[in-house]
Amino acid sequence: MNISKIHHVAYRCKDAKETVEWYEKHLNMRFVLAIAENEVPSTKAPDPYMHVFLDAGGGNVLAFFELPGQPPMDRDHNTPNWVQHLALKVESMQELLDTKERLQAAGIEVVGPTDHTIFKSIYFFDPNGHRLELAWDCGTPEMYRKLDEVKRDMLEEWSRTRRAPKHAAWMHDGSMAS
Repeated sequence: MNISKIHHVAYRCKDAKETVEWYEKHLNMRFVLAIAENEVPSTKAPDPYMHVFLDAGGGNVLAFFELPGQPPMDRDHNTPNWVQHLALKVESMQELLDTKERLQAAGIEVVGPTDHTIFKSIYFFDPNGHRLELAWDCGTPEMYRKLDEVKRDMLEEWSRTRRAPKHAAWMHDGSMAS
């Protein structure tokens, strides 16, 4: 089997209409599809829902479910809120900075830009409490080659020690600035 791409990524939302309007307004995503059912097709459980789909660019689709018959949505309290997030790619540093400015002007709190050496990013939350990241790739082919060379060794060391391996310490010590 070969996976050709992600068909869609789905999250829960508090209000489908508010969510679509927020993503259209703040991230310029196009609303492409809505599906609503009173019964879950896969389980046949009676559970009315609205399923909305947004164009995230490059053939990628971001979807949301509004589930009015379920308990209010919440986050996984055993996982820090910075861990679970959706990262979306932008094409330039200027686009990243312009978007930060627009989001802040709309009253949305934004963290960053954060320098990850091979990319720079900003972070913020949507109206459902989902953390979003906008990232601009700035790594060089040499940086990606160096990371590719050590990925397996890093994973093996992590698996044994559960401590951060130092194979790519250059990403944080400034010895290979972007």
